[in-house]
Amino acid sequence: MSSQIDADLFKKALYLLLDETFDNVQGIYLDGGTSMFETLATISAEEASIPVGGQCATLAAQVKHTAFYLDVLEQRVRTQQFEPADWGEIWREVTAVSPQQWQEIQNELRDSYNRIKQLIHDTPVWPNERVIGGAIATIVHTAYHLGEIRQAMCTLKN
Repeated sequence: MSSQIDADLFKKALYLLLDETFDNVQGIYLDGGTSMFETLATISAEEASIPVGGQCATLAAQVKHTAFYLDVLEQRVRTQQFEPADWGEIWREVTAVSPQQWQEIQNELRDSYNRIKQLIHDTPVWPNERVIGGAIATIVHTAYHLGEIRQAMCTLKN
């Protein structure tokens, strides 16, 4: 019996979890109607401009940060260069957003997500724990921010 994980099975699992996280809840770990894009569709630009918890970054910044994270991950895997990123940039820059800016941020996240799916497709071998960990962290990191966004929305709506 081999101790290696079949790359195709690994990819299928990643696609399944990414789909659950971003688009189509299948009940793996989210409740129906709570994926990232389903959640974002219920948030107005005005709501996206409100700081989470009243003191932290806005919901728009949470979404922009998630897209930035996906972009950094994609670049690092494709180039195998692990240069430092300015993780604080988004938190400093994104505050109040117009409806058009809010839509652009959501579109940016969709584009970043699609590039991650393409990256998975383009990766025939998962050479080390850094690459595998990055793929798994994509789901974990996004789920964390999805939870922050959903919690903030619960607070705003009550």
